[in-house]
Amino acid sequence: MTKAMIRNPIYWSDIPDVDVIRVDSVYYMVSTSMHTVPGCPIMKSENLADWELVGYVFDTLESNDAHCLLDGKGIYGQGSWAASLRYHNGIFYVCFSSNDMNQFYIYQTKDIENGDWERSIINGIYHDPALLFDEERVYVIYGCGDIRITELTEDVKAVKEGGVDNLLLETEKEGIGLRCEGCHAYKLNGYYYLLFIEWPTEGNQRRRQIAYRSKQLFGDYERKIIFDDDMGYFNKGIAQGAIFDTPTNEWFAMLFQDHDAVGRIPYVLPVNWEEGWPMIKVSEEFEIDLQATTIKKPLVISDEFCYEEDQLALNWQWNHNPDNTKWSLTKRPGHLRLETCQLANSVLQARNTLTQRTEGPMCSASSKLELSHMKVGDHAGMIALQSHFGTVGVKALGRNHYHVVMTMKQEGRNEEVIEKVSYDQDILYFKVDFNFVDSQDIATFYYSHNGEEWSQIGQVLKMKYTLDHFMGYRVGLFNYPTKQVGGYVDIDYFHYERKER
Repeated sequence: MTKAMIRNPIYWSDIPDVDVIRVDSVYYMVSTSMHTVPGCPIMKSENLADWELVGYVFDTLESNDAHCLLDGKGIYGQGSWAASLRYHNGIFYVCFSSNDMNQFYIYQTKDIENGDWERSIINGIYHDPALLFDEERVYVIYGCGDIRITELTEDVKAVKEGGVDNLLLETEKEGIGLRCEGCHAYKLNGYYYLLFIEWPTEGNQRRRQIAYRSKQLFGDYERKIIFDDDMGYFNKGIAQGAIFDTPTNEWFAMLFQDHDAVGRIPYVLPVNWEEGWPMIKVSEEFEIDLQATTIKKPLVISDEFCYEEDQLALNWQWNHNPDNTKWSLTKRPGHLRLETCQLANSVLQARNTLTQRTEGPMCSASSKLELSHMKVGDHAGMIALQSHFGTVGVKALGRNHYHVVMTMKQEGRNEEVIEKVSYDQDILYFKVDFNFVDSQDIATFYYSHNGEEWSQIGQVLKMKYTLDHFMGYRVGLFNYPTKQVGGYVDIDYFHYERKER
């Protein structure tokens, strides 16, 4: 049998809160998307080495002001959190909580790659949920520290009236800062297994993976540390995720590691069953039996914007809900047109910022903009997006009169113009270089009049992963008005390159 080599991390990019299942010979993975839409990305693999995006669970989670960046509101760091993915009796299920909505969402479909998802909503927060199908009954297990269990209806659309709804177990408290959360639940080989992360305040003081097991769902649970390692990266533990088997009965885990500004990156690690415990093993690379030969699809792509309809590639996600009347791929073929929406005083409140992930160890993005239809006060360009962001862009001052500007927002301060340069042409090129090597986490900004000779502008941004956004840095394209609506820019292309060093 042919072998495939898996090298960790499988992506050096933000794919947090992973859950993985196998259906026949195909693996599917779901991840958190928070304030980006479409949301809850679904990825697919036939060999664990090569993955591709195949779709999203929802296009829009909600359409209120906060989800649309209206009236000064937003959902940074909120939206969809830590989804559970399961397959049962021919149906795929994804469930998650949204803190800003105080609601628990359950989606289901018979076709995970092409089907429509049916949505159900339950009031309340079911923190880091795990769906568990147990014969004819279905439960959601959730919580932090004190782990609860609630029984759902057989159709998995509501809480079952008169069903189980109580505390399941109290996880370890002594010497623990963050008690167990991030539940993944399984019924295997006569045991119920509950997998969690925890963060001890003693010993290595890093996140680690914990398993609880019991022969009875409501019985007494044993506890064991099943993985505690940083694989040489600044004592940042690798934890929280799924275990699953292959068609040849090999077992693996998919976990993630905090990698500072680039985000939380996924690892596939071997699992050995030892005395009935799924012990996860350190492995930077290893061979696996190859069930299918596929090509690894890029997570972040270049784009020439040559489409016959207004349908973006799956790799793109909007920062909050877009106004779909204000962007187009067809009004000028071969270009992305970004029209201005409502007035904003910062890119963080600007609608229709289009984003992709960044990748380590280094990457670079560039773009070409036509400016002649901007209105006075419009601000367009490229952003290194997180709470502490940097932009390289252009501000329109009048006909053929612009300022190339580099702005930055740092902790405790508003967005500031770091440098501005007078500019009098209608075509402008932007570029941002990202360096995540050994968590250097710096972004450098450039502009050009011809796309060949580049001038650095402003300061180097020291990128910082902050919990108010709870997301790795993204690169984005934006255009917003500060004085009047009605202007637009045409973006000729987005070019992207990942670099090893």
